[in-house]
Amino acid sequence: MSKLWGGRFTKQTNHLVEEYTASIHFDKALAEEDIQGSLAHVTMLGKCGIVPTEDVETIKAGLNKVLDKIRAGQVEFSVSDEDIHMNIEKHLIEEVGPVGGKLHTGRSRNDQVATDMHLYLRNRAVELVGLLHALQQSLINQAKNNLDTIIPGYTHLQRAQPILFAHHLMAYVSMFERDIDRLKDSYKRINVLPLGAGALAGTTFPIDRHFVAEQLGFDGVYENSLDAVSDRDFIVEFLAGASLIMTHLSRLSEELVLWSSTEFNFIELDDAFCTGSSIMPQKKNPDVAELVRGKTGRVYGNLIGLLTVLKSLPLAYNKDMQEDKEGMFDTVATLEGALQLFAPMIATMKVNTGRMREAVNKDFSNATDIADFLVGKGLPFRQAHEVIGKTVLYCIQEGKYLLDLSLDEFQQFSPLFDDTIYHVLQPETVVNARNVYGGTATVQVEQAIERAGSKLQHTTNWLEQHA
Repeated sequence: MSKLWGGRFTKQTNHLVEEYTASIHFDKALAEEDIQGSLAHVTMLGKCGIVPTEDVETIKAGLNKVLDKIRAGQVEFSVSDEDIHMNIEKHLIEEVGPVGGKLHTGRSRNDQVATDMHLYLRNRAVELVGLLHALQQSLINQAKNNLDTIIPGYTHLQRAQPILFAHHLMAYVSMFERDIDRLKDSYKRINVLPLGAGALAGTTFPIDRHFVAEQLGFDGVYENSLDAVSDRDFIVEFLAGASLIMTHLSRLSEELVLWSSTEFNFIELDDAFCTGSSIMPQKKNPDVAELVRGKTGRVYGNLIGLLTVLKSLPLAYNKDMQEDKEGMFDTVATLEGALQLFAPMIATMKVNTGRMREAVNKDFSNATDIADFLVGKGLPFRQAHEVIGKTVLYCIQEGKYLLDLSLDEFQQFSPLFDDTIYHVLQPETVVNARNVYGGTATVQVEQAIERAGSKLQHTTNWLEQHA
């Protein structure tokens, strides 16, 4: 079959070249966006008197027929037509005749594909904000249900200080809030229209780019035609934000894997989100969390891959840029899959409060509070630190914990100890002593949950505005 651009060529394209250079295998995912952009473009061509109104209506009707057929799975895409743009135009011409060839007036595939990707990512960004919002809600609900549940807090994966389990969960709410903020901010750069830039220099036709932007719901147009067709910053920015989202999901996944192990036994994940072993019938594996942790690397790879593609490209468009799509599609699919699973997995997670309390009672994570107690009695912190270090060593040697010691034993290490030390060492006292903004005290966590609820409402409003 002849190419839509074949007038200058005297030979058919080598079939291996067609296979190697074609992008239809993956950019067919942009079919709806491509037709959406084309409908706005041809409407503008009619408004500006570039294409007769009758032809505009014919083309629009033909595009809608092609769209219906694509949705119904009745369109076969061809490698010989290279990409989604040429495939759709070829089907349009088959549908309405030669008048379909007027659609491409005043544009290039360079600004057309950029427009498709802006439309695609704009929709995906909103979807991902919604999925993160749902995950935050699941975490907040679990936090509300565990305001009296205390767990060991860790540094270096060693017991450090007791904290509320709700406080731990709210740390992830904060992480995902930053992720939402990044997506919302990147939306500003995504929602700019490149169409009308032509191949690189604009067009000789008297088009109205701002009219097309208004038709498609863009906030503005690119200021420079070279930049419009060669900019992939908005994809890089999206991939960078996606990489951070996966970082946060991976960290939470690691904790779910640890917490659900026999060694920790802090939580139990619902059977619907676990799998078994083909040989060991007792196994219940947290495969969703493990796979999310594993898939994080591919999202990082997509980011580094695109940065590497772009780093030495001269202006304006280059065929290298065809490599911008597969990583973008893969990242979107990876993120959507992970987030769709995470919200219900967290919502159905069972918390083993008894085991958490047992862990808190059998460690030395309240040791810092003894040092603070002695400091309150006038002992310099460094001396108090040494006293408590010796007290902990004594406990380890004697097979005891701090609350197991008698007052006489405490006073072996400092005469400043009195009966109030037993209240100071209670896990609830330790937790609620950290009554500072952002701290783990119950009142502070309650306030953090309330603030997070307000942010959830702001995001709900944003989602409604961008639906």
